[in-house]
Amino acid sequence: MSIPTLDITRFDTDRAAFVADLGAAYREWGFCGIRGHGIAQAQIDRAYDVFQRFFALPEEVKKQYHVPGSGGARGYTPFGIETAKGAKHFDLKEFWHVGREIARDSKYADVMPANLWPSEIAEFREVAYGLYTTLDQLGSRVLSALALHIDLPADWFADKTNSGNSILRPIHYPPITADDIPNVRAGAHEDINLITLLVGASAAGLEVLSRKGEWVAFTADADTIVVNIGDMLQRLTNHVYPSTTHRVVNPPGEAARKPRYSTPFFLHPNPDFMIATLPQCISAENPNRYPQPISSHEYLMERLREIKLV
Repeated sequence: MSIPTLDITRFDTDRAAFVADLGAAYREWGFCGIRGHGIAQAQIDRAYDVFQRFFALPEEVKKQYHVPGSGGARGYTPFGIETAKGAKHFDLKEFWHVGREIARDSKYADVMPANLWPSEIAEFREVAYGLYTTLDQLGSRVLSALALHIDLPADWFADKTNSGNSILRPIHYPPITADDIPNVRAGAHEDINLITLLVGASAAGLEVLSRKGEWVAFTADADTIVVNIGDMLQRLTNHVYPSTTHRVVNPPGEAARKPRYSTPFFLHPNPDFMIATLPQCISAENPNRYPQPISSHEYLMERLREIKLV
């Protein structure tokens, strides 16, 4: 068994069959590779160049963009902070967060702060927010197909995610210089959001826990974006779409001495969206696991506390 990769151009040319295939992939794995997405490799390469240049800056420069107490909502989160839920050791990574640009008089302004931009790299804002916008649009197409698979209208998510507190997270996993460290690059975890789109991870390491309890490596081809279900969508769909445990393992031997970069986009609902189990996903065989709704912002804050970001 392997995690499928599907061509999303079929959503326009062979919609019913594509929706069936995509739904089946997510019900089984919670993960799927998406190709035919139309995001130019040149855009991805330029983004990675900009992100790598930022992470190469001196520590004292990067830490000027860290906002203590913010949960890392925007700007820089240093090495040694994020810790997978239940893990003893922090993840071996540092990262930057780009959020949605909204009017500062928006009703969401109090929970969606303004972005920070590093002045040391002039094109960071243009390049990072360009990738943010592109992945947001692709995520909306994937959600449309998932909605159809569970008998919702194709545009069901549109007005529930149009001001979503989504995050683009460029990540740097530094070289590992010791053989006996207990930490891993990213401990086993599930994502918090609706769906995650992972673009252009620069090295192997991602592993997905199968239903049989086996870790399955998933290194996508260069033209493929990995898209997985997060806990908010699992909860909304009463586990019809499972949020699958995954991790980033330390590579063996000399490969560990090389840095790894990846850029996930965490697609979130609007902060006031109420995560209430969809009636379409409740049955005698699958009774409602979550009779008490919760807002997406409340849920996010609960989870950020668990992973030691707030």
